[in-house]
Order: sequence, then C-alpha cells, then structure tokens
Amino acid sequence: LIVILGVGVVLAVGSVFVGPPNQPVGKYKIFQAQTGESFWNFYNFYEGPDSAGSNGISKKDAMELELAKVITEDIPVYSNDTSGNETTTSEETTKQDFIFMGSAPTKEGPRLSIRLEGKQRFDRGLFIIDLDHMPSGCGTWPAFWLTDEVNWPVNGEIDILEGVNYQEDAKTALHATKHCNMFDLPQGVMTGVWDTAVGVPDKKTGKPDMTMREAKNCFVYDSHQWLNQGCVAINDDGGTIGEPFNDKGGGVYVLEWDPINRHIRSWVFTPHGQVPQNLKDALRTANDPDESKRIAPDTNEFGTPFGYFPIGQGTNCASSHFKNMRLVINLAFCGTVSGNRYFMDCPAEHKKYKTCNEFIASEPDLVSSEAYWKIRGVYVYQREWERRWV
Repeated sequence: LIVILGVGVVLAVGSVFVGPPNQPVGKYKIFQAQTGESFWNFYNFYEGPDSAGSNGISKKDAMELELAKVITEDIPVYSNDTSGNETTTSEETTKQDFIFMGSAPTKEGPRLSIRLEGKQRFDRGLFIIDLDHMPSGCGTWPAFWLTDEVNWPVNGEIDILEGVNYQEDAKTALHATKHCNMFDLPQGVMTGVWDTAVGVPDKKTGKPDMTMREAKNCFVYDSHQWLNQGCVAINDDGGTIGEPFNDKGGGVYVLEWDPINRHIRSWVFTPHGQVPQNLKDALRTANDPDESKRIAPDTNEFGTPFGYFPIGQGTNCASSHFKNMRLVINLAFCGTVSGNRYFMDCPAEHKKYKTCNEFIASEPDLVSSEAYWKIRGVYVYQREWERRWV
C-alpha cells in the first residue's frame, strides 16, 4: 500500500511505515584536514621500488635527509582583479605552512623518493589538494590518486592529478574492470575533452588500428585502447599541470566521488585567484576549532567540471567498480608512463641519454630543482547522512 500525503510519499507495510532511506546526501562536512605537522599522521611511508627510476624511503630516512618536512613562509595577502587573477594590494603578509616532499640522487641510479599511502579507506567523498608547486620536468611522474592496490583493478582506481614529463594539461582517469564505460555521457556536463586512442595494435593481426577513438572505456584491458588507459577526461585550457602551473603559483584540484548522486566530477582552479569563493572559504575555515564557523563546500558553486563520469544506477558503470580506496601521493621517475614516453616528450634529453633511466642517473640539475611537492593542504569532505530520497 502506498499512501500519498501532499507531495511526500510514505510506504505502509502492514502497520509499519517506511520513510526515505538514511543516505549520505546532506552537506559536505570536513572529515580530514591534512595540514602542517599533522599531515604525516594520515599516511604511511612506502619503502621499496616505486618505479624503474625511484625507490620509496621510510619516514625516518625522509626526515633525516630533509626530503619530507614542513616549512613555514610569509606569503602575500592577495585579492582578485576583475579577471580572477591574484594581485598584491599591499605589503601585508600571512604565515603559511607548506608540506615539502622532494627526492635525491643515488650512486645506483634510481632516485630516493617519497610515496605516501593513506591510512583511511574511502567509498565516496570530496577530495581536494591545494598546491603551490608540483613536480615537473623530464622523467617525472607525480600523482595524487585513489586506489586499492591489493584488489586492483577490481576495486578501481581514480587518478585525480597525474603529471608526466613536460605535459601541461590536467587529466582525470578512471581504471576499472569490465562493464564500466562513459558512452552514455549526457551533453553539456563537462568542459573538458576525452583522451584518444589511435594506433593500438590489433590483437589478432598485430597491425596498428588507426581508427581514432575517444578513451571512454574504463576497462583496463579494453582491446581498442592502450593497456590500462582507462577513461580519461582532459582539461584542455593549457597550463593546468607542470611548469606553467607552477609559474602561476599553483592552484587547487578537486574530485567529487558521489555514488549516491551517480557521478564522479573533477575541477582544477589555477591560479589561486580562480578558486571559487565558496571553496576558498571552506579551505580557510576547515581547521577552525569552532565547527559552527566552518564553511561547507558546495560543488554547485564550482562551475561546470572539466571531467564528468556517470556511475551508479541507470548508467553504464555500476558504482561498485570503485570502493575501498585510499589516497596515494607519490613522485615516481621514469617507469611505464614517463619512461615509455621519454623519447617523445623529452627529445633534447633523448639526444644525449637514450633512456629515461640514464637521464635520471645523470643527476640533472633541473630534476633536483623542480621535482618536488609544495602542498598547502589536502582536504577530505564527506556528505552528512540524512533521511531523504534522491
């Protein structure tokens, strides 16, 4: 029996009335504000090979070598001009803590580097990283991502931020098992473009298939895309990662993983003057001891995302493809991505050093000076639970 009261619906089963389910559909509330010295408490340091060109080191070694540290700097107080660019209006400054993570050369070749693996597992959330500088340059492969390595690709992977050599365009990539694709994407929901796959060898003949295809299949072994390419949305505004991003003073990356509302969305705002006021206020108040003064981020005020991935009921990708993942922040060198692209992305370096590993082993000054993270903070928000229909 269904009883309709006004515009509400109540299900009556015998004498028991069943209302809307309790779901994470409310406002976003800060769950983790990873800033300052407390930043390290949210992660474990991975020790061992992270790629062909880098080895992760322990927290103790990283701190002793000063490859992981918190630095405090005076930064100018900015306001925005009419174009959204940051301008200094006075000599006023404020103190800002930064998380610094770098790397160091070794006699053996692979660099000592840092790979942080989050202690918390997630099935949803709003994930934000506020940066002043990200690693850039030939041979670098930095990333800020969500994964469940032990159960990969069954539980999926979401790459929020990934840099490769000299690339300048931000991307968001999803990697999953079969039956997860973005071919049902509605019109007008994203500003970015899709990565492409062309020249992929045919599995039977071995001949390159020159058909141009958009990379909308998240299945890591899709035969018409590159191995583990996944579905990849690209922000083609230019200068949203790498050296040009750093030259602008950095910016903010946002990923919304919201299975109840049936989507994963991504934004990048650079320079900091482009960050929506609501998001600025949310990050500014995230650590306020008075919870009543904390501003809830509202993704409806962030504008159209550059990446949009429909997931869940009624889409071509069940939300169960992505679950039990943790945050990872790392700086790898060479390996299967930046190493394989070395001859294309780094033609000048390739003339002198035939492989990416040889280049990294030469201890180039540019790597030492530019291959580092400088992070203002990482923030994780979760929706509050409410009894409400979606």
